[in-house]
Amino acid sequence: MAASWRVGCDPRVLRYLLGFGGCRRLGLVKGASGWSVGRGASWRWLHSTQRLRADPIKILMPSLSPTMEEGNIVKWLKKEGEAVSAGDALCEIETDKAVVTLDASDDGILAKIVVEEGSKNIRLGSLIGLLVEEGEDWKHVEIPKDVGPPSPAAKPSVPCPPPEPQISPPVKKEHPLGKLQFRLSPAARNILEKHALDASQGTATGPRGIFTKEDALKLVQLKDTGKITESRPTPAPPTTPTVPLPAQAIPTPPYPRPMIPPLSTPGQPNVPGTFTEIPASNIRRVIAKRLTESKSTVPHAYATADCDLGAVLKARQSLVRDDIKVSVNDFIIKAAAVTLKQMPDVNVSWDGEGPKQLPSIDISVAVATDKGLITPIIKDAAAKGIQEIADSVKALSKKARDGKLLPEEYQGGSFSISNLGMFGIDEFAAVINPPQACILAVGRFRPVLKLEQDEEGNARLQPHQLITVTMSSDSRVVDDELATRFLENFKANLENPIRLA
Repeated sequence: MAASWRVGCDPRVLRYLLGFGGCRRLGLVKGASGWSVGRGASWRWLHSTQRLRADPIKILMPSLSPTMEEGNIVKWLKKEGEAVSAGDALCEIETDKAVVTLDASDDGILAKIVVEEGSKNIRLGSLIGLLVEEGEDWKHVEIPKDVGPPSPAAKPSVPCPPPEPQISPPVKKEHPLGKLQFRLSPAARNILEKHALDASQGTATGPRGIFTKEDALKLVQLKDTGKITESRPTPAPPTTPTVPLPAQAIPTPPYPRPMIPPLSTPGQPNVPGTFTEIPASNIRRVIAKRLTESKSTVPHAYATADCDLGAVLKARQSLVRDDIKVSVNDFIIKAAAVTLKQMPDVNVSWDGEGPKQLPSIDISVAVATDKGLITPIIKDAAAKGIQEIADSVKALSKKARDGKLLPEEYQGGSFSISNLGMFGIDEFAAVINPPQACILAVGRFRPVLKLEQDEEGNARLQPHQLITVTMSSDSRVVDDELATRFLENFKANLENPIRLA
């Protein structure tokens, strides 16, 4: 026999039984105000077998970087029905910078995976999964209707302007048939109208067939000598309605060239005139967008200097004998950081409104990956030693190639360094990474013979190892004079490693 409950006038209990309650576990205690709901009771409303459930917790596509607009679901690390604790990794998301792990913020059960792994271009704020608390029926969870990203704010309606009066276009004057048409200069036009002459009576000698003032003066001379007469306007013949002729078929070449080449068929050899579409990752698209914005909005200035690496190579050899493995690039990072500490006016950025002095010297080091270029950051590089910088570069470079960089490991930075010396490049100019103001491009070190005098005053050829560095600077904050002084100090610091201690 079903129990018949008499509930008091407590509105909270009524809201709970009608499905408006937010609590899921309450006790049923008989008091002065009537009955309240009991812990562990399995309620039935109007003898129904449907259990009371709360709304599931939505898992939305988060913003994992300042420039992220959409993301890709690389892999789900939890399955539907699997218990989840706060801090557990739910899935891997590819942002515009790297592959980042999304951690759970609540305890519960992963009830529904709304966006399957491998899905691409998921907008921020889109629903990707549902989470319910333990003890709830996760198999029958319902997907909310508002699964899309938040819609932008509605724009206020602008009243339509009243329709403008229709103005008939002016009738163009038709030139008489049989006469050549010339492009007249203003001076030539005035002369011809004054003397009632026509340009078709002469020859245009100006560039691109323009009838010049000199051509008009020649016609006036011919008129004065009687060789030509004035040009009188002839009355236009009466127009008669004409019957439109049927459209004639335009002959086409036997092998017309398509405006857009068709796509090639996967698995088959390319047909002439086809192309293969290459899917672009989020990182590639963002790199293309950022580089275009940088070159079109940032006034780049370039300065180049040659640096002698003789002392650096000797210092590196002595460290190798002590089983300390460092690279030439580590010395370059340290030299740039020390120079920025000496010249804080270069350690600045431009945020769109004006320059900003940056408190910390964070060097962004360009690392090439299969998905594109990314710049992990050596934080507070001026305070670190050469070996500590070397260890940081190795660890961050490995994480960058594996796609495991955390957002705080590649966001920010005050100065960038791009080294293509290991690829045999002598010198190049790099594109500034906004909002940073400078980037240093480093080429390979190469042997060069220089004519020098020895202790006895005899001239001899001495071998030297030189590298060429080119600094691209934002002229709005780092002018040419400041960039030149920076390179001078950088060269002095790199050629004397004792200054880097």
